[in-house]
Amino acid sequence: MANDWAAPAEGVRLQKVLAAAGVASRRVVEQYIVEGRIEVNGEVVTELGRRVDPEVDLVAVDGVAIQLDPDKRYYMLNKPRGVVSSMRDEQGRPDLRQFTDEIEERIYNVGRLDGETSGLLLLTNDGDLAHVLAHPSFGVEKTYIAKVKGRVTAQTIQRLKQGIELEDGPIKVDRAKVRQHQADDGHSIVELTLHSGRNRIVRRMLAEVGHPVVDLVRRSFGPLHLGTLRVGVMRELTDTERGLLLTISRDADAARRARGDGEAPKEES
Repeated sequence: MANDWAAPAEGVRLQKVLAAAGVASRRVVEQYIVEGRIEVNGEVVTELGRRVDPEVDLVAVDGVAIQLDPDKRYYMLNKPRGVVSSMRDEQGRPDLRQFTDEIEERIYNVGRLDGETSGLLLLTNDGDLAHVLAHPSFGVEKTYIAKVKGRVTAQTIQRLKQGIELEDGPIKVDRAKVRQHQADDGHSIVELTLHSGRNRIVRRMLAEVGHPVVDLVRRSFGPLHLGTLRVGVMRELTDTERGLLLTISRDADAARRARGDGEAPKEES
């Protein structure tokens, strides 16, 4: 999709840009500017004549980033079990193309879920955002619901919180709780929140504490939540969801540049 309203060399008036982005009418945006609610490149703007370049400048309203590039796309997929997190699987297994073939832009998944894990997968053509969200050092939390074998006790939950040792090093969850015990005590439903991106980390942690996973679903990724999105359905993010993601991305990307971090590793839960 071509950007057919590129900014002239001197830029475009801020209120026009934000009105085009769907934030509010120009008159309302002007009021936001007067009230000091808008930032451009991290600085509060109060003059009505301010011009910006939508392809370069970063704009936020009330601290939430605004998407100015109309070519960027952001989708949430409730990935089914049996589908691999790849745009083209070399082994011929079901992959993500069945959900993306009708989309004009070339999008790709942010991180991975293993073939037997279902749940929230983010797809986008925004490489900067994908880099940040996939990098575990930025602490983007993911929440999983796992059905496991056996009765999970409070002691086991505490052990997961305190940390356990795996073959690739120590690991602990940020939060954990038992949501349900099956009537026959044969299985438990647990909720785990962590920010690690290590390979199949949830399954390995639960196996290590004696509760192999029977079924695993990722319910949230950062500020995104599956809600009532049905398995096998994909939708575009709302304006609010995009703003929250872009805010995280911009803040974390600035921190990454300051630290000089390298490329983000892949994740598979």
